[in-house]
Amino acid sequence: MQFDDSEMQNRVERLRTELRSRKLDALLIDDCEATAYYFNYESSLSFYRAGLIPTEGDAFFVLRSVDVAPLRERTWIKDIVEFPDWIDAHKAVAEKIRRSGLDRARIGIDLRSHALTVRTFEALRHELTNVEFVDVDNLPWKLRKLKSKAELEKLRKSSAVADATMRDVLDAARPGITERDAVRIAVEAYVRHGGDPEWSGVVTAGGGGLGFLHGHLHDKPLRQGDILHVELTPSFENYSSRMIRNVVIGDIPPVLDALSSKMIELQDRQIAAMKPGAIAKDVDRIMRQGALDAGIRDEYPNNTGYTLGYYSNRWIRGSDFTWAFLPNSEWMLEEGMVFHVITSAGGTAISDTVLVGPNGGERLTKMERRLFSSNECAN
Repeated sequence: MQFDDSEMQNRVERLRTELRSRKLDALLIDDCEATAYYFNYESSLSFYRAGLIPTEGDAFFVLRSVDVAPLRERTWIKDIVEFPDWIDAHKAVAEKIRRSGLDRARIGIDLRSHALTVRTFEALRHELTNVEFVDVDNLPWKLRKLKSKAELEKLRKSSAVADATMRDVLDAARPGITERDAVRIAVEAYVRHGGDPEWSGVVTAGGGGLGFLHGHLHDKPLRQGDILHVELTPSFENYSSRMIRNVVIGDIPPVLDALSSKMIELQDRQIAAMKPGAIAKDVDRIMRQGALDAGIRDEYPNNTGYTLGYYSNRWIRGSDFTWAFLPNSEWMLEEGMVFHVITSAGGTAISDTVLVGPNGGERLTKMERRLFSSNECAN
């Protein structure tokens, strides 16, 4: 099992405490990341499937028959209802809710869930006319805020994969390499270093503006003076760490070296300020306003960090912005939160996986923080 029963029950009890405070009888859980967090299992959205955790009594899960065996292998729950492919999944979920005596209950739902489409919501309301559905406003995601010891262990492993893989990619950087070559190296290295076989992350040529941060993959050989932007997103049992390093093909221009050094200096200060009790917008301001004041950015429309943890391999959401560093972020940092802290300027970028520790941010990715040159990497 990915997590033992005590870990899962701790999550469920925290959830039930919150449901009771909201006077809810149960929570319907259907998002991939949420089912993984509370049931130790996720599956695709080819067919609707959902689990329900009541404030009192046993939880259950309803899904298509061919997915039952993988669910049983991982989950802690015993009450599993299966349906054949020709049965309407919404009717199967509704029927189980009725048989559980919850057909007149207040049931929480998350209207931000990608699994809960308009069609699904309307179908459940049609089947369960006496149920009061109450939006819990992203609650299953918010309760994932603090990472347990077991989760941090997985994040440390994925961070080690990021460090080793980045070294492999940088060592291969030289004139003539393509972005696709770098991706091939990264994906192979993820598995070789003990990670999951996942998408590589964003590997593309750096450049002006912000476009390169989410740029496309190209087959054009890199030449002297190009910047290879490498954002790695390895995972270990779907717990994802992230790290960006850039390598200049050839010598690093002095102007670019100075810009990168200033950017890293500001982000180092930001990471050091990531202490329990700090207000997110204050942490964000160190990087955002610092970059604007230093003249290395003319504008700063994107966030400077966001939540890391379990990421579904179904890839509906590329990033988790439940907790993000923005100018209007009023939430407070707590020990045990983990972030992808990211910044860019002048066609280069840098980022790391950072744990909020008692005395400030702890980098889980350990690779040296600087702009690299292919001249040194190839030696």
